[in-house]
Amino acid sequence: MSTPKKLLLGVLITAVVAVFGAIGFIYFIDSKIEKIPDEELPSLEAEIQDNGVRNILIVGSDSREGLNDLEDFGNFGGSRTDVIMVAHIVPGEGAQLLSLPRDLRMEIPGHDTNRINAAFVFGGPDLLVQTIQNNLGIPIHHYVEIDFVGFANVVDSLGGITKTFDNPARDTKSGLDVDAGTMEMDGMTALQYARSRNYQELIDGSWKTVDGSDIGRTHRQQEVLLLMFDKATSKSAAFNLPGFASTFAEQITADAGFSVNVMVELGRAALSLDSGQIHTMTLPVTNHREDGREYVIPIEPDAAGVIDAFIAGTPFPEG
Repeated sequence: MSTPKKLLLGVLITAVVAVFGAIGFIYFIDSKIEKIPDEELPSLEAEIQDNGVRNILIVGSDSREGLNDLEDFGNFGGSRTDVIMVAHIVPGEGAQLLSLPRDLRMEIPGHDTNRINAAFVFGGPDLLVQTIQNNLGIPIHHYVEIDFVGFANVVDSLGGITKTFDNPARDTKSGLDVDAGTMEMDGMTALQYARSRNYQELIDGSWKTVDGSDIGRTHRQQEVLLLMFDKATSKSAAFNLPGFASTFAEQITADAGFSVNVMVELGRAALSLDSGQIHTMTLPVTNHREDGREYVIPIEPDAAGVIDAFIAGTPFPEG
């Protein structure tokens, strides 16, 4: 066999091994995801939109499992939804991320009026899906859940994420304590920042509360996700990606339909984007007290405009 033919054969063999290796790795990743059986999530919307958009409900659970030695996060039994977001990627165009405040007042099927995060407590993922679809009209195609430990581990698998702090910052309850400047946040520091409810900055010699509300916290959560996206899609993270994918899969719980094909499709779409094409929004709300309980309720017509834009995949209204 001539040298050129040997070289061509070698290239073809290498290509075949790479393709089948990649496919094998994807199925390996899929096997690590804890799947929720279809019969436990019957409310998911089966019909995908014509433009290929899949709406994914992302839930951050505040289960303390694995964090028993970290008193900063409290010691509460059970599991609740601490983060509620809906995301979709419009293939070839961009992505949107809509945060829903956990104290949002909603009608929960079979349980009257309550905060949105109570739906998860009353009926798990399926009742939360029902509640969002019934109240907001947003079809939910997939469900993905991650808890405290999982989030921190995923950040660590990327080698940390880079953030610049204009001032020293702290949260005495979450344990956040950082100096001013650019730093590489490890998983625990990123978690302390994203979950901060009492965020303060040292300004002109005194500690001042900055975006201390739940709305401020959702903005920090969105910021951390974008920083993770930037890191995951950067050239410097290329060697970390297999570990990141494996760790991510190990730390999430998803619906049974969140298959290999769906992950490949979403992965290809995501890799074609940069963080500037990911548009974030928190549902516009205001404080509301009813029957002795504190809620937040949508500000209209602003909230309706945001939801309509999200469903249609068009830019969020400015406001």
